[in-house]
Amino acid sequence: MSKTLIRGAKVLGGEPQDVLIDGGVVEAVGRDLSAEGAEVVEAGGKVLLPGLVDLHTHLREPGREDSETVLTGTRAGASGGYTNVFAMANTFPVADTAGVVEQVWRLGQESGYCDVQPIGAVTVGLDGAKLAELGAMHESAAGVTVFSDDGKCVHDAVIMRRALEYVKAFGGVVAQHAQEPRLTEGAQMNEGVVSAELGLGGWPAVAEESIIARDVLLAEHVGSRVHICHLSTAGSVEIVRWAKSRGIDVTAEVTPHHLLLTDELVRSYNPVYKVNPPLRTERDVMALREALADGTIDIVATDHAPHPHEDKDCEWAAAAMGMVGLETALSVVQATMVDTGLLDWAGVADRMSFKPAKIGQATGHGRPVSAGEPANLTLVDTEYRGPVDPAGFASRSRNTPYEGRELPGRVTHTWLRGKATLVDGKLT
Repeated sequence: MSKTLIRGAKVLGGEPQDVLIDGGVVEAVGRDLSAEGAEVVEAGGKVLLPGLVDLHTHLREPGREDSETVLTGTRAGASGGYTNVFAMANTFPVADTAGVVEQVWRLGQESGYCDVQPIGAVTVGLDGAKLAELGAMHESAAGVTVFSDDGKCVHDAVIMRRALEYVKAFGGVVAQHAQEPRLTEGAQMNEGVVSAELGLGGWPAVAEESIIARDVLLAEHVGSRVHICHLSTAGSVEIVRWAKSRGIDVTAEVTPHHLLLTDELVRSYNPVYKVNPPLRTERDVMALREALADGTIDIVATDHAPHPHEDKDCEWAAAAMGMVGLETALSVVQATMVDTGLLDWAGVADRMSFKPAKIGQATGHGRPVSAGEPANLTLVDTEYRGPVDPAGFASRSRNTPYEGRELPGRVTHTWLRGKATLVDGKLT
């Protein structure tokens, strides 16, 4: 593997330095570095971050390759600065056996754009009735450590307790989609003033908050780890904050779209804004930003949810829920957290690389940009401003809520173990 010299990059937003990559690892970081025969990348003051890690993506393969494949999803990841993504289990067939998770893992290995860590289902078929083969999935070649029925809530308290007890034995974590199903029957958007005016079925905040409250208490009782997927309400923030103050082993994520968008956008009836959990109020958005800044919310995860055109270009009630997010996540975080002064770039690295890698036990990812560490890196032009054009996405789907919206920042380069997967904004 040839050497690469990144010249004049602001490592984690600090003073410009040179970074030398050799043999898949960072060989040196410092000023005025040189290496004979190295490929030189003139960073020109761009920000260099550790490769991003996404704990929550839907790559759709196997079963819904019309929406996304592991290859197209990892290409989208590389375009967005990611070097490691975790693939949710709601595929067809469901990733509830060692065979299916190994298939997804091997497809990731073949793609070469991102490392792919499958997430195993908590229950067989995501039906909430019987525990899936958690141990077998963990012991498989995929080495599954994160389990989730995302898309559905593990609503039975007994099943949730058993799952927490089971994963405790090998240090795994259950990632909960917090949604009390009886409180959200027929829900179309956030329950509140806008839903009342539009006459759409409401998804109340308490449906999320009640499950989180139950699960942090279960985790405390069992002495196990629980992770809260796509936290979306101010009340949920307070419950997680309280749980952490008690020493409960809980972590939580927020999506980029919940940091920026509100339920006011649903007035357009544009199904691109239909997502689960739904877009909430401005008050919720502000609470989520503050919680991400103070560490109550641990990480940013995209909940990248691709859908084919026909599943979104229809009337609101019939439209699928979800948004693509891998290629715009860093820009949204810059707009909502960095440009507002709530986080610096070191904080972004913490929430989008270091901590998600730690939660998911992603070996070789979420490491410091320093000598001897794997060269999983992303270079960001933070001065760039421009409209989002989904026509240029690497993802197979185009269901982005940001089409035409001007966002800051652009990933120009991504390296996976020293191999360039994105160069000057173009996939290799």
